[in-house]
Amino acid sequence: MASVGLEHVNIVAADIARTCAFYEALFGMQARPIPVMPDYPGRWIYNDADQPIIHVQVHNPERHGPLNEARASTGAIDHVALACQDFEGMKARCESLGLEYRAVELPGADFRQLFVSDPDNVLLELNFRTA
Repeated sequence: MASVGLEHVNIVAADIARTCAFYEALFGMQARPIPVMPDYPGRWIYNDADQPIIHVQVHNPERHGPLNEARASTGAIDHVALACQDFEGMKARCESLGLEYRAVELPGADFRQLFVSDPDNVLLELNFRTA
């Protein structure tokens, strides 16, 4: 058996509304209640293809430990990479939202990158293919 793709990324949020608003504003995504758990306060955030690729979960101290420790590190996962379009447009959006970002252009690479952190300190690597 082989993996055929990444289904989603789960983020434990200190503030669900703030985290959802970040992804909606930056990417134009849409946060919605979880269809199979409509009363749960978490959200699925859908991309333009109507795929729920970001799952935002309520912080649970029994499962995740103290909130300050949950925010301190992403553990073994360093960052989440997303395939994106419109490098210049995304830079402008980051600037209009007052987000700090780092642009990376590697000589000889067929992509450019922006790095930005979400409200829960999840580092996002935004990849823009040029070829």
